[in-house]
Amino acid sequence: MADADATTKDTGDVNTPEEKPLPKLTPAEFRVYNNMAEHMDYYHNHFRHTWNVMYKACETNKRPSGMSIRQFLATAEQFCHQLTFHHTIEEQSIFPVLAKKMPIFQDEQELLEQHKGIHEGLEVLEEYIAECRSGEKELQLKEMKRIMDGFGKVLWAHLDNEVKQLGAENMRKYWTLAEMKRMPM
Repeated sequence: MADADATTKDTGDVNTPEEKPLPKLTPAEFRVYNNMAEHMDYYHNHFRHTWNVMYKACETNKRPSGMSIRQFLATAEQFCHQLTFHHTIEEQSIFPVLAKKMPIFQDEQELLEQHKGIHEGLEVLEEYIAECRSGEKELQLKEMKRIMDGFGKVLWAHLDNEVKQLGAENMRKYWTLAEMKRMPM
């Protein structure tokens, strides 16, 4: 019985198998395994940048220099539409492939739950933007900040977590090089 726990981590849970160290990746292998993370981070950086432009305006109660109210609202509207489109592609084309081997991409797991939280916030933001664009409401940057604060933490955690999950060291635990080369991204 003394050797029964020899292959488990000392985490208090005797059923957690120890991960064996994987061989070092060559630079070429790393590029293949890290390709999805790099592509995802490229898109996520666009969302981070646009969010920061919007959020800074809300914090300072001043639109970016040279940006009209109409342009600012169009930027916010594009942010919402592009993020929704991005998540739709992920959920329909990418996550189902990854879910075959990676539990975090399966239904009701963390990343999909984050999508739900983000989209609840996006719907509120889109409604507010539409009301401002139609003239029904006057744009109040403090109100927009309040709405953004309602889903900002989950959005930023998601942007980081998704890239981390797609990173080379994690992907190689689940996929072969040949499989990575056939990934839909």
